Amino acid sequence: MSDDMGYSDLGCFGGEIRTPNLDSLAKGGLRFTNFYSENMCWVSRASLLTGVYHRTSLKDGHLHPRCPTLPEALRSAGYTTLMSGKWHLAGKNGKTVYPNDRGFDNFYGILGGAASFFAPFSLSRNRKNVEQEFRDDPEYYFTRAIAGNALDFLKQIPKDKPLFLYLPFTAAHWPLHAPEEDVEKYKGAFSPGWDKLRKQRLERMKNLGVVPSGISLSDRHPKVPAWKNESNKAWQQRRMEVYAAQVTIMDEAIGKVINALRKAGRFENTLSLFTVDNGGCHVEYGPTRKGSYLPGKTRDGRPMKPGNLPNLMPGPEITYQSYGYGWANLSNTPYRLFKQYDHEGGIHTPMIAHWPKGIVGKGKTVDTLSHLVDLMPTILDATKVAPPNTSGGMPRIKWDGRSLLPSLQGKKQPDPAILFFHHAKGRALRSGKWKLVFNRDNGKKANWELYDLANDPNEIKDLAKENPKQVQALAKFWEAQEKALLSRGKD
Repeated sequence: MSDDMGYSDLGCFGGEIRTPNLDSLAKGGLRFTNFYSENMCWVSRASLLTGVYHRTSLKDGHLHPRCPTLPEALRSAGYTTLMSGKWHLAGKNGKTVYPNDRGFDNFYGILGGAASFFAPFSLSRNRKNVEQEFRDDPEYYFTRAIAGNALDFLKQIPKDKPLFLYLPFTAAHWPLHAPEEDVEKYKGAFSPGWDKLRKQRLERMKNLGVVPSGISLSDRHPKVPAWKNESNKAWQQRRMEVYAAQVTIMDEAIGKVINALRKAGRFENTLSLFTVDNGGCHVEYGPTRKGSYLPGKTRDGRPMKPGNLPNLMPGPEITYQSYGYGWANLSNTPYRLFKQYDHEGGIHTPMIAHWPKGIVGKGKTVDTLSHLVDLMPTILDATKVAPPNTSGGMPRIKWDGRSLLPSLQGKKQPDPAILFFHHAKGRALRSGKWKLVFNRDNGKKANWELYDLANDPNEIKDLAKENPKQVQALAKFWEAQEKALLSRGKD
């Protein structure tokens, strides 16, 4: 799982960012083009690891005890369960829940949601803090360490032992951090600017079949100037260059894990899934922002210089910047809005499935309507592992998701009755061709909007005023679902 990437960033989904390893998985597997995440990090992880919408599966910042996790289910069936990367489900109110507490045999990574790539806060190996590792290593970079530790884990597993490996990267979440030699490879690549690049991406996306051929480009977000009017072009280009470098380093890390699986003779019978936790993040960060994830000094003692400062180029450890509205608009091509919202730009995410011995139709696209809650049922179905009947000493909370194994095997699946969303600035319900979504981007004029996604997949024409009864019916349906999900999680 990648962090805060748009639908169109990967090469195999139309982006100009170099992702040869993921592109190779797509060529030998399937690309799901109608797949959804939640609109922010931890809620997506809760849905992925439980098969249950986060309104039920999250409790006090950690996973509900009545929701058995994917690694718990697999471990009970004899699998070794491994995790390297970002947890973000450690809880709050003083109680720290480690991945080891919810089914993982071995864990390396961070407990929180964001961190310096050079000096990641809360870096842990199982339940032990290991922040000394990056202090002792001037070449330390978190994405590469995620892969390195995953490879160490794999070396310890007998070849006849089944395994589950979860790799939730922090790339390409802010801060914009990457080694200079990696950023340099993208120098000038984004000089055409977001307007031209959005158009180019859309054409490639149509040619690749990852968007409908008749789709048009949504308008540039009102807070994004035309590229010709951008006054800090060199700085803006550098932001996207660092972002792209982060993604390519992640792709290289994934490639190392793939090669290790090949050498171990596991790759042909490994089901590999790649997706993203939400769309590109538009948020601009000021110099006063603070948090435990933001160290006061670099490892060599220099005071940090946080904030999106146009006179300071991002990338080095001393900086703490994000890539902002303009480039997030590019990442989410052709869709509207961003992370935190439930418009398509915030929740419509790429998904790749690769399984040489189990997939039919290699290289094709799949338009099955699907969601992160479907991944646990799919994996357990593929591995023939039944979910436990109880969790936390009580009957387990039933899945909201369903198995996508028929889609992997080339069969047509009907759409689920609904997809439900509610978090941060978003509320939405997808039912058939209709999508009801609450638009908080309108400020005081925030309201329900209605879209016919069959004919308007990027939400350009709001049909709410023309169909008030449809809005009213779907809004009542959304409210009933919200009430049911919240009550279901109460002990």
